[in-house]
Amino acid sequence: MQKILTALGPNSEVIDAVDGMALTQAELSSAYQPSLHAPHYPFQLRPGETGCFLSHRAAWAALLESDADAALVLEDDVELTADFNAALDLAQRHLGDIGYIQLQTRDYVGTAIDRQGSYSLIQPQITPLRTSGQLICRTSAKLLLDASAPFDRPVDTFLQMHWHTGLHLGVVSPACITDRTAETGGSTIGASKPLFEKIQREWKRTRYRSKVKHLSKPRSSSG
Repeated sequence: MQKILTALGPNSEVIDAVDGMALTQAELSSAYQPSLHAPHYPFQLRPGETGCFLSHRAAWAALLESDADAALVLEDDVELTADFNAALDLAQRHLGDIGYIQLQTRDYVGTAIDRQGSYSLIQPQITPLRTSGQLICRTSAKLLLDASAPFDRPVDTFLQMHWHTGLHLGVVSPACITDRTAETGGSTIGASKPLFEKIQREWKRTRYRSKVKHLSKPRSSSG
C-alpha cells in the first residue's frame, strides 16, 4: 500500500477494508439479500465476498463525502505499471461521458473509443470481471450506492448489470496495473472445494454467464 501511495501522491488515502468474517449475522443480512435481480445469481455469497462489496461501497461513499468530482480506487494487491499515468489520462478524458472506467489487470479486445500511447479505451458489450482499479465520478458513485442497498451478488458481477445500474462501464486496455495477490499473501475470499462441488459450480457459472451475455446484448426499439 505504501508503494501505491507514494506513486499516487499526497492526495491519496487508505480506506480500511471491511472484514466480512467480523460482521454479525444481522449486518450480513442487512447488506446481502439473495435473489433480488435478474439473472438470478446461483451462489451463496461468502462473508469475504460480502466484505469485499462493502469495502467498495465504503470507497464510493468516501467520494460522496469529499469535495472531489471523481476518485481513483485501487485494491491493495495491485502494482502500477510504469506508464500508468497515460492510461489514467485517457480514462479521465472520458469519465464525464461514461461515469465509471475500469483499470484492469488483463487485456481486452474491442472497438476503441479513444487512444493514448499504447492504451485504448473500449466499452465491451459484456463488462469484464475484477475490480482491481476503477475511476468513478460522483454521480456514478451515488447511482451504484443506491442500486446496491442491499446487494445479491459479488461486486464485479453486480457491475456487469448495466441493465440494472444504468452504467455501461468503459475499460482501458491493455492492462495498466498488475495483480500482486500472491505476493501479498493471497486472497482471503475464496476457499478450496471438493471436486464434485467444483464441477457443479462450473455448470451453474456457465449458465449464469450465458444469461448475462443475453442481457448484455444491445436492444433496439420500434415506434
